[in-house]
Amino acid sequence: MKKIIVVSLLLLSFSIVAQEKTRFNKIDSLLTYLHENNKFMGAISLRENGNVVFEKNYGFADVENNISADSNTKYRIGSVTKIFTAAIIFQLIEEKKLTLDTKLSKFYSEIPNSNTITIGMLLNHKSGIANYTDNSFDSYKTKPQTKRDMLKRIAAAQPVFEPDAKAEYSNSNYLLLGYIIESITGKNYGDNVATRIAGKIGLKNTYYPKKSVPGKDEAFSYSFAGNKWKKTPSWDLSVANAAGALVSTPSDLTDFINALFTGKIVKPTSLAQMTAMENGYGKGLLQFPFSDKRFLGHNGIIEDFRSVVAYHPSDKMAISLIVNGNNYNENELLIGILSIYYKIPYRFPNLKSVAVDPKLLKSYEGLYSSKQIPLQLTIRVENGQLQGQATGQNSFPLNALSPTEFIFDPAGIEITFKDKGLLLKQGDNKLTFTKE
Repeated sequence: MKKIIVVSLLLLSFSIVAQEKTRFNKIDSLLTYLHENNKFMGAISLRENGNVVFEKNYGFADVENNISADSNTKYRIGSVTKIFTAAIIFQLIEEKKLTLDTKLSKFYSEIPNSNTITIGMLLNHKSGIANYTDNSFDSYKTKPQTKRDMLKRIAAAQPVFEPDAKAEYSNSNYLLLGYIIESITGKNYGDNVATRIAGKIGLKNTYYPKKSVPGKDEAFSYSFAGNKWKKTPSWDLSVANAAGALVSTPSDLTDFINALFTGKIVKPTSLAQMTAMENGYGKGLLQFPFSDKRFLGHNGIIEDFRSVVAYHPSDKMAISLIVNGNNYNENELLIGILSIYYKIPYRFPNLKSVAVDPKLLKSYEGLYSSKQIPLQLTIRVENGQLQGQATGQNSFPLNALSPTEFIFDPAGIEITFKDKGLLLKQGDNKLTFTKE
């Protein structure tokens, strides 16, 4: 009898291992499929209970010089940097060098409303300070900027609302937090990241680059145009600083967020402040709903890099995806990965679209409404491809099966354009929309 039990346990163990392997193989197959169809280049890391269960790089770090991406390749992570910035601010609070109620005027009185804006408001985007990347940013993003240059721009902009009246995302908040970190510590932002986080938990590939042009083992970012990957010009990192200048790897990012949630970077009381959501924002963290789960983390965009790191506390699962070949909706890519991970039915996207006359695509643009549901659907053309967007939701790409039939496979959406409207099918639902 004992032998039978042992054999049964071995068979069960083998079955579980086989299922896990199949699950990660399917994620690999999805990313390989997208990469081979010129939809994606980048890297992924998944951790469970702090242990890596799947990691891989896809595509090139440098297309022009035929340098493949590998485990040593570092990527720019954009606004994922903000989690690092917030964590350092909370370390300073724990050291009693700062409080959430400290006024911005203590450091930069030239900023409008600085006498009422607090550190806490900067952290959860309730300051009302205008987002500097919204105003003439393209004119200087590739040129070196001094702290004085950036402060002058932020101070010159009119507030978008009264402090604490609501929340609205602004990179200016975290640029200022980085400058405050430098003022308090007497060290630049990169040195603070190196000593307070990377060195503290052993991150080997996370740092503030010394040069704005990617160096050794650092990837460039690309968009896809004219049937080839096109390099995107590098920003000067002085324009991003503590709001988005760090480089890292998915492996380091899942290690970092696991350490954050297990008390290795800030105290539990600080983490509770970071994770408390108010008007959709935490302090350095955002929430990402998926199915019945709620992940906490941050996403980022810089140049054509797209990045995300997220953690599910009860599952003790961390995921990081970084894209440096941007030709597919990264949100839908994450939906695919998580669907496979959580064993939710998922169908690979159909990438075999047919060519449609640009004039016909243009004729489909407009706002569509249905008497069946209280949502409106906006159809537009972006970079030669039709995009759909329902009210209050992310946009999604539509692949053409014929001049009138389009699909978005990740969500099982089928759209057929008809005279003065369209028919949308999703599962058993059939919805008729009329063009306004």
